[in-house]
Amino acid sequence: MENSLPIHLQEIIFSSSDSNISRQISVLENEGKIRKIASRIYTSNFTDSDEDIVKRNLFTILGKLYPGSLLSHRSAIEFKPTSKGHIFITYTYTKKVSLPGITIRFLQGEGPIEGDTIFSGELYVSQRERAFLENLQVSRRPGPESKTLTLPEIEEKLEQIVRVNGEDALNEVRDKSRVIAEMLMMQKEFEKLDRLISALLTTHTSKILTSPVAMARAFGTPFDPARIKLFEILFLALHQREFKSYPDANLEPSAFKNFAFFEAYFSNYIEGTVFELEEAKDIISTEKPLPNRNEDSHDILGTYKLVSNVKEMKALPTSAEELLRILEYRHQVLLGARLDKKPGKFKDKNNRAGNTHFVDYTMVRGTLIKGFEYYNVLNDPFAKAAYIMFMVSEIHPFLDGNGRIARVMMNAELVKAGQTRIMIPTVYRDDYLGALRRLTRQSDPEVYIRMLQRAQLFCSTLKANSVDIMENQLESSNAFKEHDEARLVF
Repeated sequence: MENSLPIHLQEIIFSSSDSNISRQISVLENEGKIRKIASRIYTSNFTDSDEDIVKRNLFTILGKLYPGSLLSHRSAIEFKPTSKGHIFITYTYTKKVSLPGITIRFLQGEGPIEGDTIFSGELYVSQRERAFLENLQVSRRPGPESKTLTLPEIEEKLEQIVRVNGEDALNEVRDKSRVIAEMLMMQKEFEKLDRLISALLTTHTSKILTSPVAMARAFGTPFDPARIKLFEILFLALHQREFKSYPDANLEPSAFKNFAFFEAYFSNYIEGTVFELEEAKDIISTEKPLPNRNEDSHDILGTYKLVSNVKEMKALPTSAEELLRILEYRHQVLLGARLDKKPGKFKDKNNRAGNTHFVDYTMVRGTLIKGFEYYNVLNDPFAKAAYIMFMVSEIHPFLDGNGRIARVMMNAELVKAGQTRIMIPTVYRDDYLGALRRLTRQSDPEVYIRMLQRAQLFCSTLKANSVDIMENQLESSNAFKEHDEARLVF
C-alpha cells in the first residue's frame, strides 16, 4: 500500500489485485476491524458516516480508482461537489457512479494535456483556461446538476482576474485559451470566451454580459464586490430596526458653532493631528496657522469650516453623481493646504492601514456608486449616518483625510434631520476604531451600531451654550483622556 500506516489504521483502504493485500483486507473485515463502504473501498472508521468519510477523501478516491482522470468543468473551478453532491470528471467514458453522498459524473473526453495539473495520486485538474472553455459548453441540466457554472458566475471569475491582476492577465487567458481550443476542438467555446473578455475590456459590445460586476467594469465603473457585500450586511442590520431620536439641543447659531469646534478638534485628534485645546481655539478664532504647523493648522480649520456651516451640513446626496461631487468638494475644503494629497481628487494609487487594504483606486467611483444604492433606501437619519460613515471610511476614496470626511458625511445626515451630531472624544477613540475593524474583518455590524448609539447618547447630554460650559462637561466625562487612562462617563 502507498500509505505507510498499517492497513487497519488507514481511514481509506482500497481493494487490490495483490493477493497478499487482498487476503489481509479479508481478514481485517472478518475480524471487524474495517468495513466496506463502497465498491473497492473500505474504512477503519466506525464512528463517522459513510458520506462524511467519502467526502473527506474524495480526491484520494478519484486519483486511486480512476487514474488519469481529470477534474473538469465547474469542479475544476469550485474544487468541491455541487450542493446536490455532483462532481464532474473527464474520463474515457460517459457514466454516473454513485458513492455515499456523492455522484461522480464521468464525461467522455480528452484526458490531461500539457498545463493540466496533477492533484491527488493520478487525478489531474483542468488548467484555468481549459476550465473556462469547458464551462462555456452547452449543458442540458440546470442548477446543481449542471456540469457548467452559470454565465454570470463565469463573467465574475473573469472580472476578478482583471480586477486583481489587470488587463494583461485577462489577455493572457484569452491567448492560452485560443491555443487550447485548437487542441481540443473547442472553437465555439473560445468564440464565446473571446466575446466575454472583449466586453470586459470594453473592446466589444457589453450587451452580452449579464453579471452586475462584469457589466459595471464594461461600462467603466468597476466596483469591489467584497465591499458591496459588507455594505449589504450593514444595510440589513440598519434597515431592520428602529433607532431612538435625539433632537439636537444645540441648534442656536453660537451653540451650533461651539459644538462644531469640539467636533473638529476631536476628529483631527483621532487622525493624529494633535493640538493643545488652547492652540486649537487660537487657530479657529484667528484663522491663522500656528508657526511651523501650517498644514496641521489648516486641517483643523478646514474641518471646522465644514462642520460649522449649517447650509453645507444640510447638503445631502440625492444621486450617486451628487455623492461624488459632495465628497470631492468637502475634501477640497478639508485638505486644501495639503497639495501633495491632491485635495478634491479621488486617489490615484492604493492606500492601506496596517493589514487593511482599502478599495483599489480604479474601483473607488464604481464602489461609491454601487454602495449609494443601499444608502438611498434607508430612511432613518441615524441609519443613513451610520451607513454613509462606514461606506466612505471602508472605501477610503482619497489619499488622506478619509476618516474626517466620513465623519463629516455622517453628521450631515444628522444636521439635516435636526438630530444630535456625533463626535468621537479622545477617550472613545479605541472603541470607535475597534468597532470599525470588527465590521471590516468579521462582518459584524452590531458592535459598530452600538458604539455610534452610545456616542450619540453622550453627545445629546452636552450643552454648547458656551465653549467653557461644554469644555467643563467634556472634562468631567473624561473626553480628553487617552483610552488607557479612563472610560467615557456621562
